This record gives sequence, C-alpha cells and structure tokens, in this order.
Amino acid sequence: MSMGGAFGALGANSSVFSTNPAGIGFFSRSDFNISTSILYSNAESTYNGDLASDSRLNAGIQNVGVVLTNDYLNIQTRGKWKNIQFGLGVNQLKNFNNRILINGRNNSNSIADFYAALANGSSITDIEEDVYGDYSYDVAPAWWTFLINNIENTNQYYGTTPPGGIIQEKFIETWGSMNELTFAFGGNYDDKLYIGASLNIPYFNYKERNTLTEYAIQTTIPEETYRSAVVYENLNASGTGVNLKLGAIYRPIEWFRFGLALHTPTFYTQIQDNWDMTIKSFWDTYDDESSSSPLGSYEYSLNTPFRTVTSFAFIFKNYGLVSVDYELIDYASASLDSPHYAFQTENEEISNTYKTTSNIRLGTEWRYQNLSFRGGFSLYGSPYKNDINEGSIKSYSLGFGFKERKFYFDIAWVLTEISEDYYMYGYGNVNANKATIDSKHSNFMITYGLNF
Repeated sequence: MSMGGAFGALGANSSVFSTNPAGIGFFSRSDFNISTSILYSNAESTYNGDLASDSRLNAGIQNVGVVLTNDYLNIQTRGKWKNIQFGLGVNQLKNFNNRILINGRNNSNSIADFYAALANGSSITDIEEDVYGDYSYDVAPAWWTFLINNIENTNQYYGTTPPGGIIQEKFIETWGSMNELTFAFGGNYDDKLYIGASLNIPYFNYKERNTLTEYAIQTTIPEETYRSAVVYENLNASGTGVNLKLGAIYRPIEWFRFGLALHTPTFYTQIQDNWDMTIKSFWDTYDDESSSSPLGSYEYSLNTPFRTVTSFAFIFKNYGLVSVDYELIDYASASLDSPHYAFQTENEEISNTYKTTSNIRLGTEWRYQNLSFRGGFSLYGSPYKNDINEGSIKSYSLGFGFKERKFYFDIAWVLTEISEDYYMYGYGNVNANKATIDSKHSNFMITYGLNF
C-alpha cells in the first residue's frame, strides 16, 4: 500500500494474491502476516453555493495471509524448479465506511415536486391500493403524508411545497466492506520465471442510510403546505462471488522484471438487496403525518469486467527499486441478470454510460541496512463516458519498514482523493441541481509478519 499498490512485478507479499498471484513465487520461506488499519474519511460538499462537511473514523483488519513453501511442506522439487508455494489469505478490497452531508437552499423545486412528477398519469385508486408495487416505495408514502395532492378530476399532481424556497439537507451514511478470500498456488522456475494462480471468493456487505430533510424558509406559509419533511431511505446489499486470477513474472536479467496478470470476471451469482423508506411531514395547522413502505427484497446476479494488469520493475541491487503497474478495465462489459427479469434496459444503460479505462500505479522503495523507505502514487481513471461525472481517484502514499531474519514490521499511510457529482433526485422536468462532493480518505496501516 505504501508503494501505491504497484506490486505486480515484485511479489513476496500476500496482497499480490489479489493482483498478480505469480508474486507468490518469490517466497523462499514460509510466511504469516496480518495488517490492521485506521481509516479517517472526510467529505466536503457544495450545493447551490452552500458548503457542508462531515467525517468518519473506522478501524479494522486490512488483510491476513499465510504462505507455505516446499521446505515447510516437505515437498521435493526437481530440475530447475526452485520452489513451489501455497497461500491462503483474506484481503480487503474496499472499505465502504463513510459519511457525507449536503446542505443548501433550493428555490426551484423540492422532493415533493419529484414525487408529484412520478405520480402524474396515475389514478388515486392505483396509488392507494398499490400495497407492494412500485408506488408503495415512493409515491404512496408521499401521498399518505400529503406531500403531494392531485388536481381535481385529473390524474395530475403537484407538490405541497412551501413557497419562498426551502433548505435541503441530505445526510448519507454508508457501512461495510468488500473482502476477498483467496487460495493461491505458485512456483519459481530457475529464478527466471515465476507463475501463479489464485481462486478467489469475494464477498461484500454494504449498508446505506439516507436522510433528506426539507425546511420552509419563510416564517409564514399557507396552511396547505408543509413546514418540514423528512425522507428516510435504507439499503442493505450483500453478495458472494468467484473469480480466477492468473499471473506470470519474468526476470530476464537481475535488474529488470516484467509481470502480466489476467483477472476473469467476478461472477456474483446471488446478490441480495433489501430496502425500505419512511416519509414524515410536519405542519403548522394539521397533525404531523408518517408513512412507511413495505420491506423490499430482490435477488439478482452480476458479472464484473475482465481486467489485465501489466507490470514493470527495475531493481537497483540491494539499494532500491521502482515499480509500475498498468491496469486496463472495460466497465461497459459489466452485466446484470436474474431468472425473473432480463435487465435488458439496465445492461444497455451500462453499455451507454461506461467505457474502457486505465489505472496507473507507481511505487518506489529504498533501503538502508534493515530499514526500507517507500512512496507511491496511483491514478484510477474515470469509468464514465462523455464526462457525465468525474469518477477519477488519486492516491498518494508513504511507508516505512523494518526487517529481521524472522520478523518484519511495516507502516503505511495512504491519502485518497475522490471528486464526484451527486444528484439528490431527478425525474422529467423536476431535477435537483448537482452537488459536488470532494472526499479525502486517510488510511493508516500497520503490518506484522513472521518467517518460518
């Protein structure tokens, strides 16, 4: 991590099970390591010219890995095969813990206007009697809390938005992580060619809670408009998948290494989504109201894109090294599926929205006796076509390591910067202006390792 993740041509680290498993071939002794992390996230938002910020602190296990070599396993190698290795690890691929606050004045529309636009063309009977259908997760709660009303004798609706503008505040909280259980195998042929493969089982749990609050700005408002409204939305998604990663590292001369890794798509055969929402409205004249949707649930499958990782490393004897990774991913090739629904429209939207992009990771390490000093940079390109959103990610990293014969200790610090556009709602002619969110994630990690 302190080298920007640029380890595709280096190896001898259990994190490479998830990048280039050929790196396992560089282990000459059995190894056990564990990494802990502390993540501090801060997000600043700009919405209609108003600024807001929030932050979150989270701690956990970053990865655990063990590698067993042929000496430990009492396996005899033949010919030019120097070593073979078996590895087992759990690597954290993504940390979802974050908090974002958006706050600003809106003189154009409200969430009530959004629900009215969704309701237009539907009869009151359809809305009121739709207990478990699409209306029950947005339009129906808005109707029962009087955020929307209909134009008499029509199927057209309007939001009971207070005049003079409103203050909107949205609080977004996320929890969870994506981890990968990996089983790796590799070998070293004549200290020239290193090969490896890993069978990986990624699994994730993602929770999101959104709270959108609106307040009337004017002190005096008509009695048929709400003083304030709150919309609570909850999402819980979890899934398990499988993928295969193949890799090779070639060292034609002592000071140069070339690596290549191929990652098959991850096949998530059963992703489970659960969601619900509640709306509350508060009035100057009438009683306050509250209405909740039923608990929604859906299962589907997801295929992620195929990816390739090309790597180079330049080794300066025992003094230091420079490493580069270049990753290529076609995000437009991702697809959704379900036995009950073909997702044709959604998959076309994925193809039209996303593109092929590249990621670059750079890292360096310099040594003095038992000490190592490291630094890195990574740039993950935006996956979006036509610049419809920012989406790029930059990371800067520094690190320090100490190594004895049977023990090593490493520290890494990674600063990640993300800029993206966020829209609170939008349908037809009712659209909230975009909020620009600039996030910084500061991750501090410590690794303890033993050789045996």
